[in-house]
Order: sequence, then C-alpha cells, then structure tokens
Amino acid sequence: MVEQTIFKEMERAALGQQFDFDSVFAQIKWNQDGLLPVITQAQQSKAILMMAWMNQEALLETLKTQQVCYWSRSRQCLWRKGESSGHRQYLTEARLDCDGDCLLLMVNQIGPSCHTQRPNCFYLGLATDHVTILTEPMP
Repeated sequence: MVEQTIFKEMERAALGQQFDFDSVFAQIKWNQDGLLPVITQAQQSKAILMMAWMNQEALLETLKTQQVCYWSRSRQCLWRKGESSGHRQYLTEARLDCDGDCLLLMVNQIGPSCHTQRPNCFYLGLATDHVTILTEPMP
C-alpha cells in the first residue's frame, strides 16, 4: 500500500478546512540541500519581486516575525531581507504549493527588492537574439 501524504489528503479538502502545521511541515519536500524555492510577490501590485531559497529555520523565523528571512546560498547563512539596505519585506501571507515543494510569499515591500535597486529582480527581457533591460533602477 502506498503511504498517503497529507498533500493528497489536502487535495480533497473542503474550502476552509484546516490541517495541523507540524504534520504539513514534516512533509514539505526540501531539496537535497535542505532548501525550498520561494517566489516573492508584492501584496498590492501582485508583481513578482524575486525568487530565493529558504531552509526550515528561515521559514519558521519568517512565519514567527512576519519579516522575511531567506537562506543565502552564496554566504551559507540566514539572510534577513533588507538587513543592510533597509529594503525590507513584511509578510502578509505565505502559501505552500499543492505538492509541498515551493512556497509563495505575499509581502509588503519597502523600497526596491533587487540588489540592482530595481523594483524587482525580473528586469531582463529575453528574446531569441537579444536581452533587453526592461526597468530602470529606483532613485
């Protein structure tokens, strides 16, 4: 018999039905490095701001403090968004995808979200023969 995951159970759940956090958290599909991809979206404009990674500690801290914390793969440490720039992200909602392997964060973004000072990290437009810069840095 195939083990029933909580995600299969939630597929059939009714609107508003609730599940135990620890049971769901235990079945999140972290990658081989213990990380989960995170898409971050602006609450008001619905613009996609960035993609980053979280480990378990970063996710729990984000949920507890409502200030977004990621895992920096380059620095190998927790990265509290805006810690040095002041361009913080405040969590308004966190959503886990249907199979527990990706997270969507809705945030109130203070200042630009990209380290290039652009409003978001997705400013490179791709075509078959060129790449176009689509947004200016913020003043």
